[in-house]
Amino acid sequence: MIAYVERDVTEAELARVNAGFVEHAAEHHNPATTSMRCGFVALDGDRFVGCATGLAHDSRRWFYLTDLYVEKPLRRHGIGAALLGALERRVVELGVEHVWTWTAGYEAPGFYTKQGYSVFCEMAGWYASGHSRVGLWKALSAR
Repeated sequence: MIAYVERDVTEAELARVNAGFVEHAAEHHNPATTSMRCGFVALDGDRFVGCATGLAHDSRRWFYLTDLYVEKPLRRHGIGAALLGALERRVVELGVEHVWTWTAGYEAPGFYTKQGYSVFCEMAGWYASGHSRVGLWKALSAR
């Protein structure tokens, strides 16, 4: 008889889950993938100003922008656009064709659309404030 137990999975169980996903993907001709972190940091002297970083997967077709951050007093000075542009140029060199990310509706959807991104998903009311979670993507081209 199967028992359904409310608890977190163990390390061994999680390893089995991940191995199972790899096995299932392979059955559908999708080999296991790994990812490589790529990023840029903005510095003012030795002071951290911001960063753009994310993951390029083995296929190199898609890049997931995990973080784009600029310290609040320095926002709206082109630093975010410069970081994002540098990262996009770098991942194009790796053969990446598309980039995607998530942002909050109160944060930066307008910033991303100005950089050529398109909304692919908006989950209304995602945050406690009632704001949406917004998914954006962009097709990259060799520059």
